Amino acid sequence: MSKQLYLSALLIAGLYSLSAQTAWYLEKVDSNLWKKIQSGASAEFLVILSEQADVRGAERFRKKEDKGRYVYETLLATAERSQTPVRERLRQAGAPVQSFWIINSIWSAGRFELVLELADMPEVARVEDNPTWHLSRPPEADLEPPVPDRTFTAGSWGLTQINADDVWNLGYTGAGVVVGGQDTGYEWEHPALKDKYRGWDGTAVDHNYSWHDAIHAIIGTGSNSCGLNLMAPCDDNFHGTHTMGTMVGSTSSNYAVGVAPDAQWIGCRNMEEGDGTPATYIECFQWLAAPTNLNNANANPALAPHVINNSWGCPPSEGCNSSNFATMETVITNVQASGILVVTSAGNTGPGCSTVSDPPSIYSVSFAVGATNSSDGISNFSSRGPITVYGPANLKKPNVSAPGEGIYSTYGSDNNSGTYGFTTLNGTSMAGPHVAGLAALVMSARPDLIGQVGALKTLIQTTCTPRYATAPFCGGDNNSTLPNNVYGYGRVDALAAVNAALALPVELLSFSVEAQGQTALLHWATATETNCAWFEIQQSTDAVHWTSLGKVACSALSHSLTHYDYTDAAPAPGLNYYRLKQIDLSGSYMFSSIVSLRFGAAGVQLRVAAHTQRGEAFFEVLGAASGETWRLAVIAADGRELLSTDIETMRTLAFPDLPHGVYPVLLRDERGKVVASGKMVW
Repeated sequence: MSKQLYLSALLIAGLYSLSAQTAWYLEKVDSNLWKKIQSGASAEFLVILSEQADVRGAERFRKKEDKGRYVYETLLATAERSQTPVRERLRQAGAPVQSFWIINSIWSAGRFELVLELADMPEVARVEDNPTWHLSRPPEADLEPPVPDRTFTAGSWGLTQINADDVWNLGYTGAGVVVGGQDTGYEWEHPALKDKYRGWDGTAVDHNYSWHDAIHAIIGTGSNSCGLNLMAPCDDNFHGTHTMGTMVGSTSSNYAVGVAPDAQWIGCRNMEEGDGTPATYIECFQWLAAPTNLNNANANPALAPHVINNSWGCPPSEGCNSSNFATMETVITNVQASGILVVTSAGNTGPGCSTVSDPPSIYSVSFAVGATNSSDGISNFSSRGPITVYGPANLKKPNVSAPGEGIYSTYGSDNNSGTYGFTTLNGTSMAGPHVAGLAALVMSARPDLIGQVGALKTLIQTTCTPRYATAPFCGGDNNSTLPNNVYGYGRVDALAAVNAALALPVELLSFSVEAQGQTALLHWATATETNCAWFEIQQSTDAVHWTSLGKVACSALSHSLTHYDYTDAAPAPGLNYYRLKQIDLSGSYMFSSIVSLRFGAAGVQLRVAAHTQRGEAFFEVLGAASGETWRLAVIAADGRELLSTDIETMRTLAFPDLPHGVYPVLLRDERGKVVASGKMVW
């Protein structure tokens, strides 16, 4: 019997009956989705593909732009290559199709029969429900009537509590940094936000690459006050506008409510009047990782923000469970591989233990924030750890805490200027933006930390004002545990974080490696050193897994050119990657760029990824030593060179009018010798 006839017979016999013959799909279909479709109803779902790209190789790039381009090209190539059979089956069924690359997945909708067919495809890892996620609010009343106009000094209590005003006095206000948000939308014309919006140049507005709307249909009931598929920012709830104000809000007159008042912002609406779905959150994460124009085309990861705030969550009652937790974890992991810090709100279901129990704060990769009051105590509603629903056993959360009670910030909704003002809100939704703004201050003080997510987390955590839990304790904590499951490392301190960033070990001028016989000589030079303890030399054969080779002591304090050397006496056959871990006297650290050197017979390889819909192809040279330049040639069927150009490690090239076909690609060294080849399927 054919599969089609088999499925039809199954439906006739009873859609909800289970037998040994139908058990093949059960492990792939989310239990919540199964409940929706077994009666024959249609439901939205996410098809998660079996092939998921490994983007850990982004670690070998120092610059955020290079990390972002690598992640984007790698994920997009995987999605375009592997999704074709699933897309075709959905189109044959007349089902809607929305493809994602930030996690290799497809949103669609359909009935029992279609879900079973998809689950039976070898390309499909699982078919998940697309539940509604609701905006998380603290249990107590939290909204005061908006104040139409208020003159703020530089310090509502949250800003002064974390010493943001002291950082401003040092001259660091977030300039040069872009913060991103996904929320209920944003009132971009609010007087305290307008001049900070990246799409506004002071005279005219251009929303391309600065705004995206993931709300394409009503998620709840009724209508939406802003509308759907918006071409300009609008907040249908006021929540997003408040969070953005805490990150960047200020005017040129006399008040500031934002931690980083000179940073720019971009945003994505992921909730429809407080209701979102996994698909809307994934769409916003994808757009933030590689913003597009208003037609959702010409993605450009170089325009991605440096930090993203996320004040939302999904409890089990709304469809999030162990069967689909991994989906959002993969998304956040890929976003952070792009060099973007992902800040999340811990949740408002405290004070019990293990109440940090919902995505996205349950993941080790998320930077979760609890809420404190003006006395530096933990807010009663702030969720506590440890994490018991997913991941490593008894993972401590939150990571840090920040002001979250009685937070004054911008207010407004529906692009109605008559609603614009300021108001007070409570919640970890208000705490998270303090930390995102703090990260912007750190990056404005040390631009070389842009894209260094691990270093940013370490700086923020290790410079917190310690706060300790009190009985009853959670997860084995006691009154001296740090980090703990109530405050994490403590309440954040912007001044301490910026000072620590400014005092990071060295200003590195150069780092290189060269072969000397069968050894590798590493050489680096510094311009200045302050409180530098030592350099740890690390080696890897894949730029992902690193081994410590040894240490070289710093000069500790130097304001002149200083040179260092280190010899790796036993390089591995093939390609060797090297980096420096620079550690200061307080334990803070940062990594250098990565250099590489090839030993033995291992050769250079060429990776080619064609993106025909965009008229572009991505080329990457694997196994090359640092600083080498190669000649790339694309060959026509008749042997002509269609294109010949230089390439170092990677390059994207445009082929706007190239006919479909298979094109050989050659990589030549400086002497013209072909050292690698590949093919471009167009």
